[in-house]
Amino acid sequence: MTDLLNIAPRDKAEILAQALPYIRRFHGKTLVIKYGGNAMTDPELQADFAEDVVLLKLVGMNPVVVHGGGPQIESALSRLGKKGEFIQGMRVTDDETMEVVEWVLAGQVQQDIVGLINQAGGKAVGLTGRDGGLIRAQKLKMLDSADPSKEHDVGQVGDIVSIDPSVVKALQDDQFIPVISPIGFGANNESYNINADVVASKLATVLKAEKLMLLTNTSGVLDKSGKLLTNLSAREIDELFADGTISGGMLPKIAGALDAAKSGVNSVHIIDGRVPHAMLLEILTDQAYGTMIRSH
Repeated sequence: MTDLLNIAPRDKAEILAQALPYIRRFHGKTLVIKYGGNAMTDPELQADFAEDVVLLKLVGMNPVVVHGGGPQIESALSRLGKKGEFIQGMRVTDDETMEVVEWVLAGQVQQDIVGLINQAGGKAVGLTGRDGGLIRAQKLKMLDSADPSKEHDVGQVGDIVSIDPSVVKALQDDQFIPVISPIGFGANNESYNINADVVASKLATVLKAEKLMLLTNTSGVLDKSGKLLTNLSAREIDELFADGTISGGMLPKIAGALDAAKSGVNSVHIIDGRVPHAMLLEILTDQAYGTMIRSH
């Protein structure tokens, strides 16, 4: 780590000036950020993330944060003596698990993030999909990946029916930073646990965001030999699906990212949340800190 205090003032000015074209280009634009992985559990990275979000807001961009909370849900369930069960990467969510998901995501995790952003000088507001009728959902029909005629019951896991972004827009216009928990509600006011990557991707599409940024614990999308692919088109992603390069936990992430890119979000970035200030580096410099998926 270079000692930042020893950078000459002229060099500091040069570094700041290099960010100017990016600040100009993205001023007034919406950035949807999916916050997860190490960036969410390591205290130093948490502080860096909060500072990045506040800085982006102060230079005139509109960050919207969507968060997950898998590890936190897992530890809350184990305290209750419940074991998390997954089918095809999705958490099976019975009534009791749903209650835990709600109080962990909409309570503890969301309020931690709101507090960190406020501490860094921003004005964050926590929302769930219920607030302002933001995320309408229905029960997810999960077909077996090997045998599509077979359906798995994963409980109260939701599929997004529609997103009404008016509450998010109202907050943005008023200098607030929305922090959204991926919980939707159904026709009978029931709650649904929704994959946070899916919520972020759909929200980016509905808000016509300039960028969707997914913070992960990987350096991005890697090819078969483990080399980082920094710049991909939607068509190239389809090819990586087809030949099995993209698999496992990356599937829902990339599938959502791809939908967003095809639906008008200018660029989608899968970035390494383990790198301090990865978001600023990705947005305000021309250095790639992950994989960018272009819409065309």
